[in-house]
Order: sequence, then C-alpha cells, then structure tokens
Amino acid sequence: MKKTNVTLRKKKIANGKLSLYLDFYPPIQNAETNELTRREFLKLYLFDKPKDQLEKIANTESLQTAQLIQIRRQNELRKDDVYNEFEKEQLEIKRISRGSFLEYFKKIRDKKVGKNRLIWDTAIVHFEAFLKGNDLTFKEVTVTLIEDYKEYLLKAKNRKNNSSTIARNTALSYHNKLKTTLKNAYKEQKLRTDINAGIDSIKEQESQRNFLTLKEAKKLFSTPCPKRIVHQISKFSVLTGLRYSDIAKLTWEEIMFIEDDGYYIRFKQKKTEGLQTIPISNEAYEILAEKAQPVKTGKVFFDLKKWDVDRALPVWIARAGIVKHITFHCFRHTYATLQIASGTDIFTVSKMLGHKSIKTTQIYTKIIDEKKREASQRITLK
Repeated sequence: MKKTNVTLRKKKIANGKLSLYLDFYPPIQNAETNELTRREFLKLYLFDKPKDQLEKIANTESLQTAQLIQIRRQNELRKDDVYNEFEKEQLEIKRISRGSFLEYFKKIRDKKVGKNRLIWDTAIVHFEAFLKGNDLTFKEVTVTLIEDYKEYLLKAKNRKNNSSTIARNTALSYHNKLKTTLKNAYKEQKLRTDINAGIDSIKEQESQRNFLTLKEAKKLFSTPCPKRIVHQISKFSVLTGLRYSDIAKLTWEEIMFIEDDGYYIRFKQKKTEGLQTIPISNEAYEILAEKAQPVKTGKVFFDLKKWDVDRALPVWIARAGIVKHITFHCFRHTYATLQIASGTDIFTVSKMLGHKSIKTTQIYTKIIDEKKREASQRITLK
C-alpha cells in the first residue's frame, strides 16, 4: 500500500495573510464525509509581508505549530502498522475530535421534516452567528462555550424584527436543539465527555394558556358555526386533545377498533414525530363517522382548509358570547384542563397528550389550583 505524504503549504488569503494547510498525497478519507480529500486547513496564518518584529515572531510561532502538526499527521499515516491497539484507539479519538461539530449539527438537522425542520434551520442560523462564521471541531466543544451560547440566545435579536429579542421560550427551543445534538454526539462517541449532562436548559417562561370551561364549551358547540368542518374539528380536539396539525393529517388507516374495548387512534405526531396510540370516546368517533366515505381511505377531514379555521373561528367564538382570546390550540388546553378538573390523574393526561415530560402537563395542574384559589375567595360573610 502506497504511503501518504503530508506537505505543509501556504495559500494567499485576504488582508495580506497566508493560510497554512496540509496537502495529502495520495488523498486521505475525511472522517466526517467519508470522501477523499487532499487538504486540511489548520486555522493558522502567516503575515505575507510582516511589518514589524511582533508579526515576525507571530509568523515563527504559527509556522512551528504547523510543522509539529505536519509531523504528527505524517506519523499517524505512516506508522499505523506499528501502533498497538491503545495507540490506534488514541489516534482514532484524535481523528474524530478534529471533525466538524457544526457540520454534524447540520446532519442531525437534515433528518428533520416539516415545521420542526424550520425550527432546526433557525437554531443553526443563530449558532453560526454565535460562532461568527467560524467552524467548530468536536474537541473545541466545551461546557463554557455552550453556556456562552445560552447567554447569546437570551439576548439574540429577532430575525424578522431586529429591534426586539427572541422570546425566552423560543431561545429555549433553539438551545434544546443544540443539547439534543450534544447528546447524540456523545452517544456516537464523537464527544469523549457528556457535555450535555453538565448544561442546564434555559428556564421556560410560563405563558398564558386560555381554555374553555365545561359550561363555555357546551355553549360554544350549541352555537351555529359558519363552517361545519370547523365545528367538527374543534369539538374533536376538545374531546381528544389533538393538535390541529394532527387532526388535519388524520387518515382512516390510523383509526382502529378493538372489540370489547372501543376505538383508538394510532398516529405519528407532526410536532414531536413521536408515535402515539390513544383511545377515543364514542362521542369523538361519531364526529369521524360523519366524515365517512363509501371507502374509508385517505384523510378523514378531506375538505379541511386552514383558511376556513382562521376566518370562521373568531366569528363563531363571538357568536357564542365568549370574550376570551381563543385560538384553535386552546381546545387542546381545554381538553387537558377539563380532564384534570374532572379527576383524571396527571400521568394519564400526560400520556394522552403525548407529552415527553410530565413537567409540561403540570402547567395545567397549576391552572386548576389557581381557579380553586379564585373560588375560595368568592364566599365572604363580611
């Protein structure tokens, strides 16, 4: 097998500098892309025409460092046959550590789809802005760097409105994408330490979660709706807790009937991509039965258009005399709140909603507790 030669070379770049890189011949395999490559840029630079003694000293130091790296790479490539297993393992660790964490982040992103993919896209845009256009190798990833990125996110400007910062919960979402990548990198042994375990998440800011009381829900569904389809999916959401995105893509193939048990829906959540199986009530199935075609295939709510929901829902809410700001997602909040208020335990509600963490579901418990506190103040004998 022909041995690879490693040559230190220079390339002219902007600002009167030279970039130092290694030239491999024959080419070697890139650890990240598995493609053959001739070059490895060292991120070391020389002044093309040093102006003073300081620049000359800087050139000498950069050149010496580059030469040491050149020798090390040459040894790694030429002496593989005489290394023992431990030495080979150490070389492999070093090889992986020189790979690009940023490119790995993007590869994780590329596996995502839909709206979730867009969130990952923006998370990477912010991470690249934090890195100021520089690459980041696995060996350069530290707890300190990730903590600095957390602080950056909490002050980062909104891309659509540069005069304001991104919302705290948005920053939390972007930060969690990076934490997920760190966890995967450690699992795949690209990181030698579990950096993710040493980093706390951004604390979630509790948001206002509007919902309908049982009385309000009954009033709404007894009020004529401008669009029948909007009435159907809204009621279905209150009865099942499903998001609009999951209702819109629901197919007959995802609906199952088990004798002596009832109807179930088995589907993949669009938001979390998690597979979920939930039982539904007979009342909820009656809504589906209204949409049944001679052949039960394809989408259940085949005639659903988001524009109809956006246009009809506010009119319908107003007709019912409800003054709260109610969006379609509030029907999911309504389901959760009514379940807990009626005595369903929080673990069951969490599973029905498909929450990954029970902490998310506990927000609804707090809402119920606040309502109890309000009720306790309504009776006074003074």
